[in-house]
Amino acid sequence: MPYKKIGKQTIVFSEKPYIAGRGNVAGQKEGQGPLGEYFDMVLDDDMFGEKTWEMAESKMLKEAMKKAIKRSGLKQENIDAMLSGDLLNQLMSSSFTARDMHIPFLGLYGACSTMTESLLMGSILIDGGFARNVLVGASSHFCTAERQFRMPVEHGNQRPPSAQWTATAAGAAVLSSRDTFDVRSKYRIRTESATIGKVIDAGIKDVNQMGAAMVPAAVDTLLNHLEDTGRKLEYYDVVVTGDLGYIGKDIMTDLLKGAGIPGEQITDHYDDCGTMLFSEEQDVHAGGSGCGCSACVFTAYLLSLMEKKKIRKMLLMSTGALLSTISPGQGESIPGIAHAVSVEVE
Repeated sequence: MPYKKIGKQTIVFSEKPYIAGRGNVAGQKEGQGPLGEYFDMVLDDDMFGEKTWEMAESKMLKEAMKKAIKRSGLKQENIDAMLSGDLLNQLMSSSFTARDMHIPFLGLYGACSTMTESLLMGSILIDGGFARNVLVGASSHFCTAERQFRMPVEHGNQRPPSAQWTATAAGAAVLSSRDTFDVRSKYRIRTESATIGKVIDAGIKDVNQMGAAMVPAAVDTLLNHLEDTGRKLEYYDVVVTGDLGYIGKDIMTDLLKGAGIPGEQITDHYDDCGTMLFSEEQDVHAGGSGCGCSACVFTAYLLSLMEKKKIRKMLLMSTGALLSTISPGQGESIPGIAHAVSVEVE
């Protein structure tokens, strides 16, 4: 078998797995945003008929995954593995979803980078011949994240302008190998390569500056991807970070210019899911965040553009802040991570 790693951090897939199905669920606020028409399901109530927000998030993820399987034309028993993660302790949302779906499960934690991490690892499983069909996904919920990482929601504390709004959303996709994908389908979207990110710590300790904390990792992963592949930013119709938000996106733009990438390339080819999910009128301060942010924007909006061939080459680069519930209180800074997956229309 040929060695598939190129450069420092990038893997090129010889199998190039197909994205055979996609599904997503969004909360009320997300459904009222500029991408509302693209979501498969928008909740009327963010409790989703459950007794707790945590169970609501798990139900959202399950519905997104069931939709992705249905779109793929496969049956649940055809799925060889489920790869998923969320922001909660012990991956509560994903683990309870896996319990209900009875699919072999690998839980992943990359904070808000988890959607791309699951896409990357699922593609590796298929490319290596270890699976034919893999279900990948991620989720988050504003109330579960606020309760775990910040103040009780009932506290009603005021959020600073630099704070981001954790998306109440879930996204999922089915990856399939060449021998199980229906080649007659008009949607021939494949994962082409991936760059595994490094943990980068800029020393930021303010938990309300997530975008700034994640930017160095995003820049590092992108520059290494371009160097490893010999590509320029303009090779992609769009390069999308996960949830840097307005502040992080501005910093990212400045750092890329400092690295020698022309400003017009950045303007024409770079965007961020955290700035796409909500409108400025919705008062989410610095933009969207959470595992569900890139998961829902990718599976609802970006993949629909690829299906229409309005986008042919995309680099999805979800970003994550790897703090825990106790690390800020211990004086620790916030490490960042970013993984990238190249997705192309065949």
